[in-house]
Amino acid sequence: GTAQAVVRYHMPVTIGLRDQSLDRRRMVFAPTRKPVRTYRRGPSQNEAMTERPRSHRTVRFQSGPDRLELIPRLPATHLRPYVIDYCGYGEDTARPVRCRHFPAGRVVLIIDFGPTLKVRYPQVRPADGDMQHAAGFAAGLHDTFAVTETAGSQNGIQVNFTPIGARRFFGLPLAALTNTAVGLDELFGETGRRLVARLHDLASWDDRFAALDRLITKRLRDAPTVPADIGWGWRRLRQTDGRLDIGPLAAEIGCSRKHLIARFRQQLGLPPKRLARILRFDSAVRQTDGRRAVNWADVAQDCGYFDQAHFIRDFRRFAGSTPGEFLCRRLTDSGGTMAD
Repeated sequence: GTAQAVVRYHMPVTIGLRDQSLDRRRMVFAPTRKPVRTYRRGPSQNEAMTERPRSHRTVRFQSGPDRLELIPRLPATHLRPYVIDYCGYGEDTARPVRCRHFPAGRVVLIIDFGPTLKVRYPQVRPADGDMQHAAGFAAGLHDTFAVTETAGSQNGIQVNFTPIGARRFFGLPLAALTNTAVGLDELFGETGRRLVARLHDLASWDDRFAALDRLITKRLRDAPTVPADIGWGWRRLRQTDGRLDIGPLAAEIGCSRKHLIARFRQQLGLPPKRLARILRFDSAVRQTDGRRAVNWADVAQDCGYFDQAHFIRDFRRFAGSTPGEFLCRRLTDSGGTMAD
């Protein structure tokens, strides 16, 4: 028969949950939100904001032929406004593995030690099918879930950049990376392949992370700065977890809404309103980390959702499921559910 695939919904969790559903009677919210303080001052390129990594728990799991290793690490302190974290990984299973990755306001660099990952964006790029890049790839901001698949083994390093850090590191407007994965050979030529080989040959994870610190520091030092209005706008959206309306944001920066939308699309790859939705969704997902039970009504209201329809709409768009289905399918670092 056909081998079944393990589906891993790629967010760190401590326990799998079953029979969780949305209580529709409680999903009626008063039209209130937490107040957002605005600042009447111009954008400052020198303001740096350290991003919040999700988890730094080392995972090592072995069961028969199945193996999983996740080695997370923070970058050097001076890089933290630009790099959220690193994660070295290695996995071997007897079956294919499919992972679902949710939007979270970050740009991902995969340094692939092999076998090669398959990547696809089924909701927005169905005609592209599976994309494969032997040395690894960069995946820009995306406004729907992405799916990766392996034949059962994968090894490499994931670097999670802030959008500002990615704009400087890759040296191109992030619209070129939106909702797609671009190979390292396309971005850096033979230099990209040599980087992957050099990192692979280092003796330890510590050596690899230190080498990445040096590489990223050098590229950022030599890179032009991000336009001040873009840096300011991104930080304000992140500071408020997407609960800042676009009108007040444009007023803070001193431009029209139309101009702000065009600038965000070009420089970061998505318009500010959609980025705000992604950050609000990510805030809701973060509230479920490590929890055995979730009161969805409280989570939704805390994150600024006004009603059930908008809350469920964002989960369907960004996670491909309802909130209750999301919890039922969400897995431990070392677990999975069988695909249908």
